[in-house]
Amino acid sequence: MLSARSLFQEIVGHDDSFQLFCSIAASGESQGGWENARIAALVPDGMRDLAPKITRHGADEDKHGRIFRALLRNRGLAPVPVPPETDYTMLLERRGIGLAHDKLRREEALSERDIVVYLAHSRVTEQRASEQMVLLVNHFGDHPEIGKAVRQISGDEDNHLAYCHEELLRLARAGHGRTIQRVLRESALAEIAVHRDVSLAVMAHMGRLLRWPAPKAAALAAGIRGVYAYERLGGWHRMVGLRPPERRDALGGTPAAARGHA
Repeated sequence: MLSARSLFQEIVGHDDSFQLFCSIAASGESQGGWENARIAALVPDGMRDLAPKITRHGADEDKHGRIFRALLRNRGLAPVPVPPETDYTMLLERRGIGLAHDKLRREEALSERDIVVYLAHSRVTEQRASEQMVLLVNHFGDHPEIGKAVRQISGDEDNHLAYCHEELLRLARAGHGRTIQRVLRESALAEIAVHRDVSLAVMAHMGRLLRWPAPKAAALAAGIRGVYAYERLGGWHRMVGLRPPERRDALGGTPAAARGHA
C-alpha cells in the first residue's frame, strides 16, 4: 500500500533518489536565502524595522540549504544539478508570483507594495513548507539520519509562517488590506498549480531512479492530481487566511546555528 511514509522511506533508502531529493531541497532553500538577503538590503526607508526579520528569514533558509548539503556529505554524496521542471521557486517567478529576480538584482529601493507582495507570497509558500515539514516530522522525526534535520527545519518553517501572519496583519491595519487579500489569492492559486507540476516532475524522476512499475507511478501521479483538484475546489483557502499567531515576534531573535549538520 502506498503511503507518504513508505514512499519517503524508499527515497531516503536509495542513494540516487536521496541525492536528488536533497539537491532539490538545498537549491530551493539557497534561492530563498538569496532572495531574502536582497529584499532586506532594499527595504524602503519607511519599513526598515522589517529588515532584521527579513535578514533572519534568509539566514534560516541559507542554514537549511547547508543542512541538506551536509546530509549529502554525510552519505558521501555530492549535489546534482536540479532539473528545471522541479525548480519550484523559478516556476513561481515565471507565473509572476513574488518579486522578480531582475528587480532584486538592481540597487533600487523596493516600494511598500513590493514588501506587501513579498510577505503575501511568503505566507502562501511557508504554509506549504510548514505542512510538508510537519508531515516529515510525524513520520521521520526520530530517524537516525534525518530526524534532527527535519525537526530543526520544521521549527524554523513554523516561525516563518507565524512571522508572515503577524506582519501581514499589521500591514492590513495600516491600510494594505485589499492588496494583501488580492495578492494572497493570486499567489495561492498559482502555488497549487506549481506544486502539482513540481510534484509530478519530482515523482517522475524518482520513478526512473527507483524503477517503479508503471501502475505505481500512475497511482502516485493520480494522487498528486487529486490533491490539486481538492486544493483548486477550495483547499487553497487555508493558504490565504490571516490570524494572530501563537508565536509572537517569531523572527525577532538571532537564528539558531545548524548544529551537527554544517
